[in-house]
Amino acid sequence: MIKQIYAFESIQDFENYKDEIQLLNNNLNMYKELLINQFELIELPKTIVWTSSKNATTVFSQVPVPAYTNRETIYMSPSVSEWKAFYLSLFDGEELEKSDEIQYIKNYFQSLTIDDVFCILAHELTHHIELFPDEFEDERNNSIWFEEGMCEYLSQRMTLSEQRYNELRKNENLLIKLFKPKYGGFSLDDFGAGSYHQTSLASIMLNYWRSTVAIHFLVECRYEGDVKKVFSKYEEWHEKGRQQPLTEYFGVEKF
Repeated sequence: MIKQIYAFESIQDFENYKDEIQLLNNNLNMYKELLINQFELIELPKTIVWTSSKNATTVFSQVPVPAYTNRETIYMSPSVSEWKAFYLSLFDGEELEKSDEIQYIKNYFQSLTIDDVFCILAHELTHHIELFPDEFEDERNNSIWFEEGMCEYLSQRMTLSEQRYNELRKNENLLIKLFKPKYGGFSLDDFGAGSYHQTSLASIMLNYWRSTVAIHFLVECRYEGDVKKVFSKYEEWHEKGRQQPLTEYFGVEKF
């Protein structure tokens, strides 16, 4: 059982968040069983620390994303409004001309619901499955795109409606189109811990969008929907000693 810790600065703050926390926990119980039965979730994190976006990114960590996990704990803002603000802040400091595509992206972020926020929580739990051989404390620099992209893919594909998933894919493809020319001049294999020291939130999140698109392509195009086959090929690459870059092994250098 995962313990729940509430790290808010007042009773009123907790009252403001408690309904969203309850909804997220209800969904998490179902998703947890799916991971246990299908994706080798064996060792659960000990706790979820529910907190505000501000505390998640300034008190508990300096990571600029208000959801993250380690071996023991998931830290998470449960607030739909805070996640809307987080994603809309992608455009802060970016000199972009107004366009229909940018307005579409902003409208999408404004439309976020608790189901979209749940994908973020589910992503963090998915990091704990045994199908990823790297440990949390390992320096993960040569395949982190696979794990992050797969955590995104599974948490989204397994929980969202078909319509919402397709809307998400369209939105992230537009974001890649918008930000890759400025921030994407490197291989996905270079997605690593240093990514969080990049200069803008958009440059950090671009790594996740690119990784997710690559995983979506592998599962749904290359391997015709067989996600277990993708994991099998990944394990094969790992067991052979990681002798070539993972993007090259999978043939997804273009992403």
